[in-house]
Order: sequence, then structure tokens, then C-alpha cells
Amino acid sequence: MSRSVDHSQEGSHSEAHEGAGERPPVRVVTAASLFDGHDAAINIMRRLLQARGAEVIHLGHDRAVEELVEAAVEEGADAVAVSSYQGGHVEYFEYLVRRLVEEGVGHVRVYGGGGGTITPAEIEHLHRAGVARIFSPDDGRRLGLAGMIGAIVDECLEARRAQDADPATGLDEIAGRIEHASARDVARLIGFFESHAERRKDDAARLRERLAQREGPVAPVVGFTGTGGAGKSSVVDELVMRLRRDAPDLRIALLLVDPTRRRSGGALLGDRIRMNAIAGPQVYVRSMATRRAHLSLSAAVGDALGVLRRAGFDLVFLETAGIGQSDSEIVDQVDCSLYVMTPDYGAPSQLEKIDMIDYADLIVLNKCDRRGAADALRDIRKQWRRNRGMPAVEDSGVPVFPTVARCWNDPGMEQLARALEERLGGLGLDRHFPGGGEQQARIPGIPEAPSLVPASRQRYLAEIAETLRAHRARVEESARAASRADGFARVLATTGRRPERPLGAIGRFDTAAGDGRTQETGFDGAALAVLERGYARAVSEVEEELARCLEAWPETRAAYEAPRQSYGVRERSIEVGNRVESLSGTMIPKVALPRTNDWGDLVRYLGLENLPGRFPFTAGVFPFKRQEEDPTRMFAGEGGPERTNRRFHYLSAGQPAARLSTAFDSVTLYGRDPAVAPDVFGKVGNSGVSICTLDDAKKLYSGFDLSAPSTSVSLTINGPAPTVLAFFLNAAIDQRIERHLRERGELEAVRARFEAELAEKGLALPRYEGDRPPGHDGLGLGLLGIPGDRAVDAETYARLRSEVLGRVRGTVQADILKEDQAQNTCIFSTDFSLALQGDIQETFCREGVRNFYSISISGYHMAEAGANPITQLAFTLANGFTFCEYFAARGMAVDDFAANFSFFFSNGLDAEYSVLGRVARRIWAVAMRDRYGANERSQKLKYHIQTSGRSLHAQEMDFNDIRTTLQALTALQDQCNSLHTNAYDEAVTTPTVESVRRALAIQLIINREAGLMKNENPIQGAYVIEALTDLVEEAVLAEFERLSDRGGVLGAMETLYQRGRIQDESMLYEQRKHSGELPIIGVNTFLAEDAAAPVLGEDRLMRSSQGEKRAQLDALAAFHARWAEEAPRALAELQAAARRGENLFDRLLETVKVASLGQISEALFEVGGRYRRAM
Repeated sequence: MSRSVDHSQEGSHSEAHEGAGERPPVRVVTAASLFDGHDAAINIMRRLLQARGAEVIHLGHDRAVEELVEAAVEEGADAVAVSSYQGGHVEYFEYLVRRLVEEGVGHVRVYGGGGGTITPAEIEHLHRAGVARIFSPDDGRRLGLAGMIGAIVDECLEARRAQDADPATGLDEIAGRIEHASARDVARLIGFFESHAERRKDDAARLRERLAQREGPVAPVVGFTGTGGAGKSSVVDELVMRLRRDAPDLRIALLLVDPTRRRSGGALLGDRIRMNAIAGPQVYVRSMATRRAHLSLSAAVGDALGVLRRAGFDLVFLETAGIGQSDSEIVDQVDCSLYVMTPDYGAPSQLEKIDMIDYADLIVLNKCDRRGAADALRDIRKQWRRNRGMPAVEDSGVPVFPTVARCWNDPGMEQLARALEERLGGLGLDRHFPGGGEQQARIPGIPEAPSLVPASRQRYLAEIAETLRAHRARVEESARAASRADGFARVLATTGRRPERPLGAIGRFDTAAGDGRTQETGFDGAALAVLERGYARAVSEVEEELARCLEAWPETRAAYEAPRQSYGVRERSIEVGNRVESLSGTMIPKVALPRTNDWGDLVRYLGLENLPGRFPFTAGVFPFKRQEEDPTRMFAGEGGPERTNRRFHYLSAGQPAARLSTAFDSVTLYGRDPAVAPDVFGKVGNSGVSICTLDDAKKLYSGFDLSAPSTSVSLTINGPAPTVLAFFLNAAIDQRIERHLRERGELEAVRARFEAELAEKGLALPRYEGDRPPGHDGLGLGLLGIPGDRAVDAETYARLRSEVLGRVRGTVQADILKEDQAQNTCIFSTDFSLALQGDIQETFCREGVRNFYSISISGYHMAEAGANPITQLAFTLANGFTFCEYFAARGMAVDDFAANFSFFFSNGLDAEYSVLGRVARRIWAVAMRDRYGANERSQKLKYHIQTSGRSLHAQEMDFNDIRTTLQALTALQDQCNSLHTNAYDEAVTTPTVESVRRALAIQLIINREAGLMKNENPIQGAYVIEALTDLVEEAVLAEFERLSDRGGVLGAMETLYQRGRIQDESMLYEQRKHSGELPIIGVNTFLAEDAAAPVLGEDRLMRSSQGEKRAQLDALAAFHARWAEEAPRALAELQAAARRGENLFDRLLETVKVASLGQISEALFEVGGRYRRAM
């Protein structure tokens, strides 16, 4: 029930916080810059700042300047610390300094860092522009982490002293006009009460009195409390989002309290990071540390509420720190209270000890998708009735709301919002919520929520581990049986009864002849019968499939020992030579066979290894490599689409196949359009290519026949992957339409028609800027600005579209699980993103897209974040099996989708990388066959390798090519299906033309010059390789079981298990690197006299030019102008399809013809929700 609060207690200071009288803690806002997911460094910095006694308001990754400035103003910050690794740092930091000055908080100090990506010249420039300090790698070596943190804290304290201002100056005037005060003024008042009221009692009393005298409305206060980790911040954010939706003019203030660390005095004020609905002037947010132990509120909360309630806000939310069972401190401060809890409270008797069940107006049972939630809901309702002596109240009358606040559009949160609005209407907000808003019946039980992985399948990873161990056990049993059979056969061979083939039949000895003994051997009939029975028994114990393979081994060996052989691929017969002649005349076998003739050894080989192209595919998924195509795939992307198109043509020149791997700029990676705002503008075309429209995609891949079997395209993008994939597929389709029109001589007429229509509006068709590169035939540019379905009739379009979808080759990364676990380019809510991935696969199944991978399940970015090779492999395969379970739960057959999966791994110098592909292929094949019943094509795991970016060092940069060469050799010997070799200078810049050529040469030299690589299974049969394979496989299976214990991949993600493991392993690597225990040549041992990082000249730095950035903005504006009438309708249809639960990828394939990437992302945010950051 609502209550009337005696607000005369506002500002009471019955208990001062620990440390009163000491200097107030330094307050620092920390974040990673806009479109930048590299948050490992800033996370370390914020932890160290807390340990130094600072109060840290952590915003996490991908933060715009406006978000930082808003936080700095509202939080009364002393400093802002930002990491920036994705380029555009000069514009970003300059803009940040300027905006702080414009908002009247120019005293806030700005700190930054970005490793080797920020050059010394740029650092000097930014220091002159007003940045307090940009830390360089040399600063890190000279000062160490502790020294850098100490510099930030000490400089902030020195800046405070230098200001030498009375903290109470001007506050009387602010209090006198509090209802019109700015966010900066409100922050000053709260900051005074929080940090100085205890020492300046007279000033504080005067300000309280001044505030109390103000006339006008006083905002009601809604309080949120609960145990730590119950999801209070998510509940608050979801409610703010719904209240703003239902009452757009509502002004809300949030006061968020977090505990102070007793030992250091620092605090992590981490609630803002979880909130997506607080942007803009309608919402004010202030984070506050308790600054005292064992209590959930700060001593200054009463005064802060006194300010906020009179500062022109309509509503104030107060969120406490996590509380214990007996803590009900909040009820004395609020008009309406909510208690947030989870099903994990222990035995039902524990509910009797929770004070807030007595006092809360609304009880929120959050995370009710967990096991035991239904029982918890029943018990909490029962306890509520007992406490109030109301046993007859129906469930619908008990204010306990089951919610899953992390899920977008959760029905429980909708019902909670309705109930809260009803109470707010009775607290004076009836203008905003008349009658409490639309009434809905209260949900009586746990709402049915669609589960990504059904409850009956939650043990899928443990079951896969069991399947793999069972397979090994069967193989070993069969091998022992085959070995016994071979022994019997060898003995029987002395009687002339050796079978014609392994496990073959042996003619029975005729015991009726002679005297029961053979003249030749001395065996009597009884002994021979025993041998025959033993042989037959041993043969029967060999698994049927393995027995067939062993019986066929003589023919298999003969086929590989012949000069040539043929094999089939998709109903095609391919003939290959079995040997390659060396310069010395040696005939090197392409596939070397085991030399043993022991049946047991052969069975073990066939069951665990086998030939390339044969189950379990340990040695490779294809019988032989393509002779006409190297597995080279080089990553490229810079500037606008024309510049990267030229780079693609450069990389493909002279190559028999075009394998185009696309790096997108960070603006594209986060699903946004280029913009004039400096923090966006500076990142356009840096560290990747800027692609925001279908026309950009057409220009990017122009000059390459996207339908040709010799062309494949990789799209390294995740969050907005469905939209970018729709760009690419439409570009491929329209390219085929263009060729059709050229063949019929109709292209120019079509272009003339569209040019005339646009000219009437003062517009024009887009064009390819600059000269085309050598080898570019113009294909793909004829229909720039013209959707293919408007250039031909419907029947022709449908026919050519179907032809292209059946032929186009490539892959899109689209691995949202990995993004949540490691890389941070999630943009939509996780469930919505996974639904989009399922939509893509459904479309692929229906349209017969067989040669394009709908998802590239990636471990590379886990390794880059710090995962060791075993963790990388285990988490990646677990993610792959999770996609299998999810797609199967959506009704897709495993053989309709598994062949559209590809994988993406890093490769380092650790021993385990030598067998990473072998283990991955074997686990996948056995699980798909024995657990999922998949066919042979689905059993084949295909993967791309990129050499380790983490192993590239700025010190002794030329040594990087040596590391990359060893990594590439390891990858190629393990039969990776494609390979990217990093350029040696990527530690400090986007690679140059020269460095990319060297990186490509590494692969070409290995593939074409290294003699041993003429053999296609060079590591198979080595003792250490076999031992490592078994050890790594078992380690992966053990990790599967650990994930299974946590509810599978998705359950582990909720507790940030994968992130925690990766960070721990990253820290171990860094510790051993810094201690020298892990030797790194040129970095911590074998040092040159001058070991500083190299300084590259401006001509060596790959940056997009101002002209390229402006060209992208101009092209985008022209695209918007051309489709101004059609885009709103298409976006509305897209949103309507989402609300109806239809396949969104089908709709995206149409929407991208008239809407840009940013427009589509914004439309989908409204129906699918934004990603909620976590720490």
C-alpha cells in the first residue's frame, strides 16, 4: 500500500559516514569510446581507481561524447577516463573537451589511452587541445598501472586545491530557484550535501530551510531495494522506459546508491551501465556511494531527495545498495516501495526473516525464468498473506510480480509497470497516469516465455561429452576385438586359412577327415574349432561401421597407392593424382597412409583419425585440397567503399580465385550511419570500410562476379549482420540483373528512365567515385541507385534471384553469442538478435542457399580478449551446439542448417594450436552423427583461421612476421579451410599495402614453396600430435560439463561465466609476460638497446581522409533524399512484421532497398530493444 512519508526527516544526519571530515573521494567517469568494444583496459583502470579510493561511475563500452558529458555533469565528476582503440580518437577527445566547457564543467579533467593506436604526435596535439593526459605504451612501461592511476587521482586532488573555491558559494541562489535549476546546479547542491554537510552544518541547515520554503509541487519518491544481484537496475531501467513511453513529457530523477568498499573507501557506481532508457534531458541520474559500512543508503540520501523532489521533476526513483534480510531502511524515505528478489533465497522459512515483504507495496520476483521460480512465487504469496493476516486473498490480488527484466517486452514487467502507474496516479501524477493507465489482469503465475533452448534439452553439452566418450570407448573396444581377431587370423593362417580381407570369413576345418589332426600343422580339429570360434567371436565384437571400413582397407590402400584416383563431390567426379614429384624426383604422397597392418591399430585409426574426407574427419573434411585455389583469405577494409574495392582488386590480382574478407569500420559494426557529430565523424572509414546503404555494398564488391564459384565474400560483422547480409545478397542479385540487362542491350534504357525520374526531383543516380582499378570491368555499377526488382519484370527477377541465392559463396559472422561473451558489438537485446539469426537460417533453408554460411561461429575474438586455446575451442564449439539446439527448437531439421555453419579460430604459438582443428572436427563430427543424427555434409566442420593479433607487438615490430609465419604453418598443416595472415604493423596501425603484401607472401611461400606442404596430412601419425589431440579433446569435454552445470551456454552467460574465464586467462598471460616467465622475444627478453615502440610517420598511418568521410556523408544524404517517400513506409512495415512475429530477414531483404543501416537499426531498437551492458 502507499503511505504518507514524514519528509521532515529529509537531511537528517543521525549517523555520519566513515571518513567524515576527510577529503571527499575523487569521482571519475570511465568508459570506452563510441563504437569501441575494447573494454578490457578501461575495466582494469576502473578497478585500480576504486582500489585507490575513487568513486567510479563506469559506463562501459560504446559511449558517445554526449553520454559522457551528461554523466560528468549529473554526477559531479572530477575526471573522465576513456579508452579508445578504434580510431577517430583526435576528433573524439577534442569534442569531449569542448562539450565539457560548453556545459560549464570545463574543470573536469579528461584522461585517455589507446595503446599504440594513438601516435606521439596525436598525443601532443590532444594535450594542447585541453586533454589532461593521454597515456602511451611508453608511459605504461615507465609508470606501470599503479603509477598511471596514482597520477590521475593526485592530479584531480591538486586541481581541486588549485580551484580554492568555497563549496557553498552560489548554492543559496540555486536553492532559491531550485525548480528551474540546471542539471549542473542540481549536481552541485547534491555534491555539497554528500561531501561537505557534516563539516559545514550551518550552511547545510540554511540550504535545507531554503529548499523547504519553496512552494510548488513536490515529486513523489518510489524506492527500489533488494539483495545484490537481484536485477534492481534492470527493473528500474525497464520501468523508466515504459513510463517514458506512456507519459512522454514525464521528468524523472534517479538516485542510485551503491556500497563503499570499507578497506579502500572507493566505490563502483555501476548502475548507469545497465540502463538504456535514461538518455536526454527528461531523466536526471545521480549515483551515490554509501560512504559507510553495512548500510544500504548514504547519510546524504535524505538531503539529495530533498533537492530532487523540488527540482522540477515529476517523479523520483531511489535505488538502494544490496540489502540483507532485516534491512528496511528505505521505507522511511519513500512514498511507494518495491522489493526486488530472485527465486534463490533458500528455504521457504527464510521468507519469514525478510522485513521488506512486510513493508513493500510491490514485490518483484525477478529472474523468474530460473528453476524453482513457480515454487518461489507460491511461497512468497503465501508469506505475504500470512504477514498481513489475509489468507483469503486471491493470487491476482497479491502484489507479487514475476518478471524477467533482462528480456525485451517481458509480460511481467508490463504488468508491473501498469501496477506502478496505478499507484503513481494516486500520488499526484494522475495527469500523466489517469486511472493508473490501461488496466490489465494481474498474471497469476509464471508467464510462459519462449525458451531459446527447451528445458528438456538443458543438458545438451553434458550429453555431447558423454557421446564423445562413448564413441571413444566403442572404438577402443572394437580395436581390442579387431586385434584379437587379427591374432586368431595369424594363427589360422598357418593352416592356410588366412581370410582374403580383414575380418573376412575363414573356411571351417573338416574334423571328420583323417585322425583329427592335420598333417601340415599338428593342430587337431578341436583346437582349430576353438581358434575359429574365438576368431568369429572377436569379429562379431567389432562395431559394424568400423568392420566395414576395415574390410575395405585393402581397396582403400590400393586406391591411394595407384598413380591417380577419383572421388565424388556433390554428384561430381573429381580425378586427382596421388603423388607430387619433387625437384629431386621424389614422388611425395599427397596423403600418407599408416604403415601398420595390425587390425586393431587400423580400427583405432579408422575410428579416431581416418583419411582426410572420411569420418570422423580428424585429418580434414575433404579428401584432397583444391588445386586451383589456395586457402588464402585476406582481411581488408578502409575509407569508403571505392577505396576498399581498389584494395580487394589489388589483393586478388593474379589469383585464380577472389576470396574477399571484409573489415567494416566501427560505425558500421554498431549498426549506425555516418554523421557530422565529431565523435562519429572521426570514426567513419577508420579501421574498416564504411558501408551504410545498398549502393555502398554494390560499389564495394563491384568488378567481381559474385555468382561465380571462384568468388567468395566474408562479412565480418555481428550486431547488424542481418542488415549488412541483406545489403550483400541484394548486391549479388542486382549484379545478375545488370548482366541480364547488358546481354539484352536494355541497361542504358533502364538507367535513362530512372535518371529522368530523379531529375524531376532534382536528384541523380549515385556513381563510383574516382578511377576504377586495373581488372575492374564495371560489373555491379550499372544498377547503382536502382533496385533490381524495379529494372525487370517480376518473373525474371524471381528466376534470377533464385539462381543467385543458390550459387553465391561466402560467410557472414553473425555470432551474437561470442559478442556477448567477448567482443561487445552486440546492439540489440540478446534474445532479439538470436531470433534474427534464426530468421536468416529459415530463409536460407527455404531459398536453398547452400554455398553461403549463415553464421561463422567465432573463437578468434575470445582469444584476442585473452582466452587460451582450450577455452577458445570449448566455448566456440559450445556456442555452435547452442545454435544447433536453438534452430532445432524452431523446427528446422539439422541437415537443413548445419551445413550453413562455419567456424573461425585464432592461431597462436601454444602447443594446443597444433591440434585445434583436429579436435574441433572430431568433436563436431561425432556429436552431429551420434547425438543429432546428421548426415555426412552436416558432420563436416569447416573453419577459417586468422593468425593471432594478440601476438603482434609494437616493440621489435619486424619480429611479428616470424610469429605469423609459424602460426600460418601450424594452421595449414592442420588443414584449415581458409587463412588470413596478419600484417606485422597491425600492432600500431591499419596495415599498409606493403605490409599486407608481406603477410600474403607468407601464405604463398608456405603453400607453393614449402616442399612438405605438397603432402596434405603432414602431422597425422606423430606421437605428440596424437597425444595432444586426446588431451585437448578431454579438456574441451570437461569444459562442456562445467557449462552444462551452469545451465548451458545461455545460463552461463547470465552469470558472466565466459567473460570471467576469459578475463582470468588474460590476466594470467599479462602477469607471466610482465614477469618474464612467458618469454616474448623483443618484448621481455632478447631486447634491443632501444626497446621503445616505433614511431610511424604520417605517411605510414592508414587513416580515412576528410574527403572520404565527407563523401560518405554526401552519399548517405543523397540516398535518403532518393528514398524519402518510401523509407518511412518500409520501416513501418518492418516494425509491424516484428510485432507479428514474422521472419524479419525476409522483410529486411526488401527494406534495405530504400532504407539505410542506421535507419533500420533505430527502427529495430524500438521493437527489439537495445543490448544491456554488463560488467
